[in-house]
Amino acid sequence: MFYPNNFEQKIGFDKIRLLIKQQCISVQGAEKTDAMQFSVNYDSVQQQLSETQELLRVLTEEEDAFPLNTFYDLREGLARIKVQGLFLDASELFDLRRSLEVINEVVRYIADKEENKYPCLQLLITDIAVFPAVVQRIEAIINKFGKIKDNASPELAQIRKEIVRVQGSVSKTLNSILRQAQADGLVEKDMQPTLREGRLVIPVSPAYKRKIKGIVHDESATGKTVFIEPAEVVEANNRLRELESEERREIMRILLAFADFLRPYLEDILNSYSFLATIDFIRAKALFALQIKAIKPIVLNECIIEWERAVHPLLYLSLQKQEKEIVPLNITLNQHQRILLISGPNAGGKSVCLKTVGLLQYMVQCGLLVPLHETTHMGIFGRIFVDIGDEQSIENDLSTYSSHLTNMKYFVKNSQSQTLLLIDEFGGGTEPQIGGAIAEALLQQFNQNKAFGIITTHYTNLKHFAEDAEGIVNGAMLYDRHHMQPLFQLEIGHPGSSFAIEIARKIGLPESVIKSATDKVGADHIDYDKHLQDIVRDKRYWENKRQQIHQQEKRIAELEHKYEAELGQFDSQRKELLKKAKEEASNILAKANAKIENTIREIKEAQADKEKTRIVREHLDTFKKELQTTISDDDAITRKMQQLQERQARKQQKKSDAPTVVDLKPEPVNAPIKVGDMVRVKGSNTLGEVLELTQKQAILALGGIKTTVKLDALEKTSKSQLKKQSKVYIPSTIRDEVKKKKLHFSAEIDVRGLRADEAVQTVSIFIDDALVVGAERVRILHGTGTGALRQVIRQYLATLSAVKSAKDEHVQLGGAGITVVEFDN
Repeated sequence: MFYPNNFEQKIGFDKIRLLIKQQCISVQGAEKTDAMQFSVNYDSVQQQLSETQELLRVLTEEEDAFPLNTFYDLREGLARIKVQGLFLDASELFDLRRSLEVINEVVRYIADKEENKYPCLQLLITDIAVFPAVVQRIEAIINKFGKIKDNASPELAQIRKEIVRVQGSVSKTLNSILRQAQADGLVEKDMQPTLREGRLVIPVSPAYKRKIKGIVHDESATGKTVFIEPAEVVEANNRLRELESEERREIMRILLAFADFLRPYLEDILNSYSFLATIDFIRAKALFALQIKAIKPIVLNECIIEWERAVHPLLYLSLQKQEKEIVPLNITLNQHQRILLISGPNAGGKSVCLKTVGLLQYMVQCGLLVPLHETTHMGIFGRIFVDIGDEQSIENDLSTYSSHLTNMKYFVKNSQSQTLLLIDEFGGGTEPQIGGAIAEALLQQFNQNKAFGIITTHYTNLKHFAEDAEGIVNGAMLYDRHHMQPLFQLEIGHPGSSFAIEIARKIGLPESVIKSATDKVGADHIDYDKHLQDIVRDKRYWENKRQQIHQQEKRIAELEHKYEAELGQFDSQRKELLKKAKEEASNILAKANAKIENTIREIKEAQADKEKTRIVREHLDTFKKELQTTISDDDAITRKMQQLQERQARKQQKKSDAPTVVDLKPEPVNAPIKVGDMVRVKGSNTLGEVLELTQKQAILALGGIKTTVKLDALEKTSKSQLKKQSKVYIPSTIRDEVKKKKLHFSAEIDVRGLRADEAVQTVSIFIDDALVVGAERVRILHGTGTGALRQVIRQYLATLSAVKSAKDEHVQLGGAGITVVEFDN
């Protein structure tokens, strides 16, 4: 239900209908567009939206083109042949064949796609019949140009064969007579036989018409030429006319026989024609959606508006031609804030905001895709009432204000909890004080009726009322006070300023007039307006700060990821250097032992011969020098290793704000871990005491924090060794940070609008925080879209051992647009 009767014209939906009709390729499709209606049935709306979305995917994603092209409206002809003795002519037969071929191609195209890829379209073709037998019968009658074939029947073939023979005879005789007449000078040389009233004749000058025996059938408009049928061909021409009559009768007989053949199929053909019209209509809606970049939103079976980046489609198309960008709208109406009271400067976008809400809500309940963000939630409203523009009427003796009050009377009487009210310039058109009072009383009544609404106003008393009334919230259209121009951005939560003084000053109104007006209004009102402006300014400032902090956090996360990668490389290098050093040390030791043993043996064999002993000692000294060189190289390697270790320690110090702890090697203890044992987490220097045990996990006390760790990730260590090692402790700053995280941790994160790498980085930090605070379940809001962001996040979550499951949220709570993560605690 909607109000008033010209509702569609007021919100601009009549122009939307026209744009969709322009995309239709058939009269039936255009008629479907005209018949498109507002629906309050949730299932019907969902079905229509899904059909359009699926066809949009067909047009944009499939490589093979959708086979719908021109088809013809044959409803009148098909209805005619229901009567016995009537038939379709050859041109109608040609159009029928093309239409049936299109039906067959469309049905086969949809049926050949993967099962459940386009479920709504596949449901549409369930009971649609195709007619190969009819097409085959038509092809036996007409050729590809739409003409009756010679072999449509044996009788027709014989008649046409006879016609050709007689025509040849007539033509031969006539040409002979013509040549003789030309030789006698009765007919000009360039003249040729022609047709008059279906008979072959010779053009002759009037002066010689008595020279040629025959029948005069016609003369030219100037009277300078007469057309004579020579007596020699009269009988042949008569025969030709008889054959042509026989041909027409045979064609009629063939078409009547086809009409009798077609009559049992008429209902199914008309049903298939209706299907084709529906496909044409859905295709037109999909093409229009493509034109305005529309999507299928998340539609809930309740009254709700949670829109992000909503765009007025007509304004978008207009600005697109001017190569300008449109400012999207973010707006929320729910059970806690049902009525939004928008204030702000004139020409600031209040009315556009109002019409955007009305048009998009009406579009979606007519089954049209709408231009807004994919995570948007839209509801179903039972009634939409609008009061926009001037409705004064001389005929009905209505002023502007009277027409507004007439609308308000209807709104108060008929509004309820499923009603959406759209009121522009609420309370305007009369004396401000009483007009504001009446508007406030009406607003209170609408609120008591539990109606939803978007209302624009300049009245201060309404702004105050909205601040105190439950269910009503203020909103402001932002204005750049420095450049004195509207920003066309809606901010919900505070009232807006009309910027009347500033606009008057910008226009150039005399300063004396502005000062006088300021004095008349009073300092309180001016201060109130300034406070509103300051609120807007401060909110924009802090919003910018929030964006800057978000960017810095992203940058810090990127740097952290980079440093972790470098640290991993350094660790690999350290292990490689240690391995090489051990191998070289083993080689050096083996060579030294061998050299010493050889030296001792040689000295013994020389039996203290001085010369041989001297030579042996020289060889040993040479080996010492080589060994010292090798050791100096090992020292360089050692220094390099030490530098890497120091650098790694500094990185770890910055990351954890904890003192460097020496590597703790657990004593080999074969006994199973039990409550009270001291254990170490594998791969780290973290020591803790076992407080509780489950089948596969242990609860540890790490300093002042309890945490849960899998048993296979722990190594048992003795208390005696613990006393020998440096004590592991967690600084108070970290404990305080963990407590702070627990107090402020939110179990939901929104990564919509981020690139895949940004989203994974953000989710990584979020999951780490969740594990630190011991969360059991979190939600990641990534939207639906193409599903790419959801897939990347799911792939990342699958690599985490702490994640027990990652699945879609319940369909009523967001479905595939939200991933619910449960941890294996």
